Amino acid sequence: MARENAYRTHYCGELRESDINKNVRVAGWIENIRDHGGVMFLDVRDHYGVVQVVVHDEKFLENISKECTVTVSGNVTKRDEDTVNPKIATGTVEIHAKDITVLGKAQTLPFEIQTSKEVREDVRLKYRFLDLRNKKVHDNIVMRAKLISFLRQKMTEMGFLEIQTPILSCSSPEGARDYLIPSRKHKGMFYALPQAPQIFKQLLMVSGFDKYFQIAPCFRDEDARADRSPGEFYQLDFEMSFAEQEDVFAAAEEVLYATFKEFSNKEVSKPPFRRIPFAEAMLTYGTDKPDLRNPLLIKDISDMFVETDFAPFRKKTVRSINVPNAAAQSKKWFKNMEEFALSIGMKGLGYVKVREDMTFDGPIDKFLKEGDREKLIEINGSKAGDVIYFIADSKELAPKLAGQIRTEVANRLKLIDESKFELCFITDFPMYELDEDGKVIFTHNPFSMPQGGMQALLEKEPTEILAYQYDIVCNGVELSSGAVRNHDLDIMVKAFEIAGYSEEELKNKFKSLYNAFKYGAPPHAGMAPGVDRMLMLLAEEENIREVIAFPMNSNAQDLLLGSPTEVTEQQLREVHIKIR
Repeated sequence: MARENAYRTHYCGELRESDINKNVRVAGWIENIRDHGGVMFLDVRDHYGVVQVVVHDEKFLENISKECTVTVSGNVTKRDEDTVNPKIATGTVEIHAKDITVLGKAQTLPFEIQTSKEVREDVRLKYRFLDLRNKKVHDNIVMRAKLISFLRQKMTEMGFLEIQTPILSCSSPEGARDYLIPSRKHKGMFYALPQAPQIFKQLLMVSGFDKYFQIAPCFRDEDARADRSPGEFYQLDFEMSFAEQEDVFAAAEEVLYATFKEFSNKEVSKPPFRRIPFAEAMLTYGTDKPDLRNPLLIKDISDMFVETDFAPFRKKTVRSINVPNAAAQSKKWFKNMEEFALSIGMKGLGYVKVREDMTFDGPIDKFLKEGDREKLIEINGSKAGDVIYFIADSKELAPKLAGQIRTEVANRLKLIDESKFELCFITDFPMYELDEDGKVIFTHNPFSMPQGGMQALLEKEPTEILAYQYDIVCNGVELSSGAVRNHDLDIMVKAFEIAGYSEEELKNKFKSLYNAFKYGAPPHAGMAPGVDRMLMLLAEEENIREVIAFPMNSNAQDLLLGSPTEVTEQQLREVHIKIR
């Protein structure tokens, strides 16, 4: 440290054998108190680490309790050989206390700091300031700071310019539910927190900036999931002018590969990452968020069962999954898989075991025609001892159900390779889909460029049109979506017309882009990988709240500060609001 202060000359975690015989002062929290028959040992912890303090005089221990803050002065000595602690960096030295001063007293703790991750989440979040003292939780937040700093440095090196976009914005008619903010100056009018900087970053490209990025806060009134924080999240938002899809991919590959290599010792997919069309992902993996660490593949065998005598398969979409060496599993294992299938809405889960002579054993076998067995073995690459699972349902449901079975089997058999980060791009999303009433609607981002441009919009069936839209997926978690933007006003008007919007509606709802695109818009494209989700993967946490300093709970409440809260009648009057 550059100068001494009243509380410490050294950090707890920096003392080494080179400091032996020095008089030092450290400050921190009392992590542990141990009585060894007249000699007391204190573990003192600060942000940088832990050091052991030896206390010979009991008067020093007045008012001392676990998690109180202290400043300790004393002499650094070498630990006896049998008391060395190799688990901590300061494990070969200790401080023999000459003076201890309590700086902040501590009441009885609601939970033990070292085991806080095992405590109920509502209690942890109520006392988050204590939970954050847990080394693992603390380290997650340190990693977050370092990762964001790394992203900034990397994007700047790549020629991107960091620009902040507004937090007070306007309500978006598309996408998730907005957080609304009433205006004091404009009665009956509302701001909204931005769901993403989407419009602003496109306007920056029209403004002549070539490459933009920011660590952008985004606000969506959505329900929580394990990989989605309610209320707010952060993303590495970036956009590029005069760019094609592959330019965005190259930028994403460079920054994501570097980031995952920097913050993990696991094997990371080397650029270029795999490009998997949406249709192929749904067929082969049963999801547009495939976990490529899972070796199981789904095959389409619908044509084999068009006229089958087996009613559950007849004229259905039928998928098969070959599971290597699974025939030896117990009856209970197969029963548990069937119970899982029923729990996700399937009527049952058919399978056959492949015998040594390559014949089949299982209830589905009797419904197979001559030649079907050989065909199934060829399609699935089956070998003796394998199991072939069958999933049959509607065209819409069968792929998703097959994907869930694929994941469940791999998890139960521990087939997932935990030593890797497998990244891929999912490409070629459909531009449109039909809603429950058969009406044409946008599948995802309405501002994406349709593949084939105006010609595709004029000549193709809407559900056959693909968009230049893409996601980036890592280990089954969607990190980002993105697109080549539709910068051509004529194509945009036609694209919205197909989805039932008049030009007047387009002009009114999206007037900023509508006006901007009249004045020379460059082709532009971008994406926005989620910072919180990256951290969740890198920290190997199951829940995204573990990598956020002060997260809301799953019910969108801040248990620490008590929000959302009621406000006074005067506050409501100022913004012209009356509670109904």
